[in-house]
Amino acid sequence: MSGQGLPLRVATLLTGLLECLGFAGVLFGWVSLVFVFKTEHYFEELCKPDAGPMGNATGQNDCKAQDERFSLIFTLASFMNNFMTFPTGYIFDRFKTTVARLIAIFFYTTATLIIAFISADSALLLFLAMPMLTVGGILFLITNLQIGNLFGKHRSTIITLYNGAFDSSSAVFLIIKLLYEKGISLRASFIFLSVCSVWHVVRTFLLMPRGHIPYPLPPYYSYGLGSWSRPREEKKVTAESKKLDLQSKEFLSPKEETPGPVQQQEARSFWSYVFSQRFAWHLVWLSVIQLWHYLFIGTLNSLLTNLAVGDRELVSSYTNAFAITQFFGVLCAPWNGLLMDRLKQKYQKEARKTGTSDSAAALCSAVPSLALTSLLCLGFALCASVRVLPLQYVTFILQVISRSFLYGGNASFLTLAFPSEHFGKLFGLVMALSAIVSLLQFPIFMLIKGPLQNDPLYVNVTLVLFTLVTLVHPILVYRECRRAERTPARA
Repeated sequence: MSGQGLPLRVATLLTGLLECLGFAGVLFGWVSLVFVFKTEHYFEELCKPDAGPMGNATGQNDCKAQDERFSLIFTLASFMNNFMTFPTGYIFDRFKTTVARLIAIFFYTTATLIIAFISADSALLLFLAMPMLTVGGILFLITNLQIGNLFGKHRSTIITLYNGAFDSSSAVFLIIKLLYEKGISLRASFIFLSVCSVWHVVRTFLLMPRGHIPYPLPPYYSYGLGSWSRPREEKKVTAESKKLDLQSKEFLSPKEETPGPVQQQEARSFWSYVFSQRFAWHLVWLSVIQLWHYLFIGTLNSLLTNLAVGDRELVSSYTNAFAITQFFGVLCAPWNGLLMDRLKQKYQKEARKTGTSDSAAALCSAVPSLALTSLLCLGFALCASVRVLPLQYVTFILQVISRSFLYGGNASFLTLAFPSEHFGKLFGLVMALSAIVSLLQFPIFMLIKGPLQNDPLYVNVTLVLFTLVTLVHPILVYRECRRAERTPARA
């Protein structure tokens, strides 16, 4: 391996995996943290002791207002998780790795210190801390995804692995909950997370590039503390641009160089893709499935409390089970990428025999992934809609598989369905727009707690129907692929 040695790159890979696994996506362990916050009496002043016989996880009487407050915090933080993908991606592109990571460390450290030192009296600061924690985590993920470029043919596997680690990091709040139950205070746990920022800083300067890691990797590429020199950086950028230019030319077979239906749309403007049917249905697909997941995570504590009739130990047991299943997202995510890679190779071999373009064949490889993700979400939604407590174990398993498939499948589809020069903008836009849709989770929660009197049946039926609509997306992509395959055959 040219450039710096394999040991340095493996160290970068493993520490990046640890960073994503231990810090990047902790927000989605929210249900474990809510359990601790309730035990610490956060927002308990909103409860109405005389409102009815139903208890919550702490033994208090009806705490609808308390649940609403926690739901609103999660809604805001999860909105920032998606919406900030676009501006944080711009920061990474414009100011490069070191600046982006220092911003991430500042947000993350500030957030963990706020959570460490607040109490029930100052719990409103969670509205500031949780979004900051989310933005810091997103920047950690974005700056680590480029590490896949160091490993050539294993690039896609590493990217999906890091996305899976992002999902699995929700187990961190489970560890904090278990430590809390063993007598370790919430303050001590979050101070430890704050102190870990020293490790983030050291890693930023020793194991990460100052700029970007190019793909494909130029010969003699180096990074880390010993490579911080501008001339070398400029050579690297020049080599990167030349390599990428060659790569884009070599990607096209002779048949693809002749403008066909797929190639002709390459010349279209960015906005023509934004207003295309393909992008619109992909946005629907992502937004509906994501809304299900966010609504489920944000309201799970309330759901378990109702199903367990206020039994604190039972709620704790199911909360732990949910958080443990989330940890296995890191193992589920790569399977989606593997499925798409295998199908892509298979379809492209067939395409060379029939004269179909490679890009059309590659798009076809996304259809099973899109359909499978919708079906997994449908199964998860149906199980979540049945108000039987033991069935929620199945719900947890389907939820983590569906969620781990969702985000890897989203990124993969955008790379296959649209020109590479628009990927960053389209990815940021689809995440931002889906974030706006995710804001519906709070009014839905208010609807369930208010007019529907804790009975989510009508909401669940409506969302299940919307989930069925997401199957339209893979069907339309499949029909488009078939049309693209028939066109060159006639020619």
